[in-house]
Amino acid sequence: MNRYTYEELTVGMTEAFQVTIRPEMLEQFRQITGDDNPLHTDEAFAAGKGYPGRVAYGMLTASFLSTLAGVYLPGERSLILETDVKFAKAVQIGDTLTVQGTVKEKNDLFSFIVLKVEIRNGDGGKVLRGQMKVGVLDGE
Repeated sequence: MNRYTYEELTVGMTEAFQVTIRPEMLEQFRQITGDDNPLHTDEAFAAGKGYPGRVAYGMLTASFLSTLAGVYLPGERSLILETDVKFAKAVQIGDTLTVQGTVKEKNDLFSFIVLKVEIRNGDGGKVLRGQMKVGVLDGE
């Protein structure tokens, strides 16, 4: 886990990690949220809508932005203040996603950063794009 202080962060700084979407992730997300939409739970239904298999929940994909801020950029001192995302492409079970954030700006008065965020699949296709405002907490 990273422990960047506000002072250590610079515009242009980038962090990234990868995660592979597994079937049990969809089931766990369904159990937590109660979202039983058949696009996410029924292979035949998803195939009938033109997808090669069940589609991962968009919010499951977006939830990896919490890991980006809380573990990588800035890490343990993070407090997510705002998230704005656009879903560009469906995510499938088995996709390996690259989750990346780049410091776009810093606000010295209130000690927060704005991250440009994107998530790409294994083919390099962008599946999510957006930005986050993340507070950087003081502390040892």
